[in-house]
Amino acid sequence: MFRIMLVEDDADIRGIVADTLRKWQYDVVEPADFGDVRQAFETHRPHLILLDINLPVFDGFYWCRQIRAVSNVPIIFLSSRNQNMDIVMAINMGGDDFVQKPFDLEILVAKVTALLRRNYTYQEETLQLRHRGLLLNVANSTADFEGRVAELSRNEFIILGVLMRKAGTIVSRDDLMQALWHDEQFIDDNTLTVNVNRLRRKIAELGLEPFIATRKGMGYIVE
Repeated sequence: MFRIMLVEDDADIRGIVADTLRKWQYDVVEPADFGDVRQAFETHRPHLILLDINLPVFDGFYWCRQIRAVSNVPIIFLSSRNQNMDIVMAINMGGDDFVQKPFDLEILVAKVTALLRRNYTYQEETLQLRHRGLLLNVANSTADFEGRVAELSRNEFIILGVLMRKAGTIVSRDDLMQALWHDEQFIDDNTLTVNVNRLRRKIAELGLEPFIATRKGMGYIVE
């Protein structure tokens, strides 16, 4: 599992980004001491750093220089700044990419994944979840069974990933909605049903049925 160090002092943004990355199977560490980010780096030895520019004590440019003195670990800057000079500085300081706030979480995850793929050798199994012959491909959001492939939407991919990672365990509807939308109050319960039914049809069309079972009053399970 790849480890990502998220250096962001805004607790709300940090929480949302960390939750999203963990759903994509990344190990996320969140340093609490913004006065010694380099020490946190040396302690956790992450594979990639997400680094805010506007930090207390010293800014992200300073910490990028400190880390670049000892490591070539990939660094993505996160910032609400939008001036070209800020982007130029971020890259010149040793950053590998720059993501402007507010940002789309899917784009951020795509950038993280791309940087990790370019900088590290993936073992094939780290890109797949496997259960009963079904492969869930993390790299391209597809399901594969005996050579037949189905493309999955973002929601279908997240639902299937949660169920396969917890194979043999009942996953509640609330937990699935939380995984999809962070806060279940913003989504109609029927929408989850639609996504699960669509996912079931796609898996059945691959030739694997049944795969996702309903436990009435409790949730869903992949047995």
